[in-house]
Amino acid sequence: MGVDYYKILQVDRSAKDDDLKKAYRKLAMKWHPDKNPNNKKEAEAKFKQISEAYEVLSDPQKRAVYDQYGEEGLKGQVPPPDTSGGTSYFSTGDFPGSVRFNPRSADDIFAEFFGYSSPFGGMGGSGGGMRGPRFSSGMFGDDIFGSYGEGGGGSMHQAGPRKDPPIENRLPCSLEELYKGSTRKMKISREIVDVSGKIMQVQEILTIDIKPGWKKGTKITFPQKGNEHPNVIPADLVFIIDEKPHLVFTRDGNDLIVTQKISLAEALSGYTVHLTTLDGRNLTIPINSVIHPSYEEVVPREGMPIQKDPAKKGNLRIKFNIKFPTRLTSEQKAGIKKLLGS
Repeated sequence: MGVDYYKILQVDRSAKDDDLKKAYRKLAMKWHPDKNPNNKKEAEAKFKQISEAYEVLSDPQKRAVYDQYGEEGLKGQVPPPDTSGGTSYFSTGDFPGSVRFNPRSADDIFAEFFGYSSPFGGMGGSGGGMRGPRFSSGMFGDDIFGSYGEGGGGSMHQAGPRKDPPIENRLPCSLEELYKGSTRKMKISREIVDVSGKIMQVQEILTIDIKPGWKKGTKITFPQKGNEHPNVIPADLVFIIDEKPHLVFTRDGNDLIVTQKISLAEALSGYTVHLTTLDGRNLTIPINSVIHPSYEEVVPREGMPIQKDPAKKGNLRIKFNIKFPTRLTSEQKAGIKKLLGS
């Protein structure tokens, strides 16, 4: 069934924005880990849940998706509705459009809501020589918005903007693309804050130039292409290269491996390998040795391009799967013995 965000925030399903803010303010102050040093593990878990619930229910689009599909739909486990604005979408052959919700850091949400990164730290009063209370690490006042001293107002140390964690997405590529190189166009939709402070949705086309020899795990980063929020630096958008399975070749570092199925007669009497390379060339490779089960033919410089120097390539390694007969007639056995001299 997933998590009940309304229950976590202790509000009903008709709660308005002010109700959500009051609930979050109360519960975040109660369960902040620094206020619960003797029960920090439980407090951290509750603080994270409270923050995630507030992030979802205070965002109209995320809330609409959650109300209809629950936590599973929000996090992409069931198809989401066709909504506009809010969360990023990716549309490409490998990324069907879908809502992809990744909860933000609970500390970031707290800092954005209260206007500073932590409820402790130096605060000083002014006027009449009076000093307001000073919070130290591990100590938490009941009301951090209360007066700081009889002598006058105090000041809080505002935290600088924090950066959202990177948003990572797999980019499956064929071996042909990673051999020859290719260009991908990725259409994204994200939120930005205009000069008036209004949040608006924009679409952008990102171009990814896949270089020959790139390997699985290679990362392509587009700085600050995540959604914009007040007092938060947008997340970097990161695409991580993945390799699609190939019908003929497998990759081992810079080498390509292919396995040929041959008969015992071919293994003993000679065999010629015919292959089409990833760039469309036809190779003819005669094997003049007797092929035994662990035999491997190595063809130099017919593997994958080397990323740092694409003019150089790894090797092509040809392995063999020899099919042995399951039955032999007496005449065949006698012939083999005579042929092999035993």
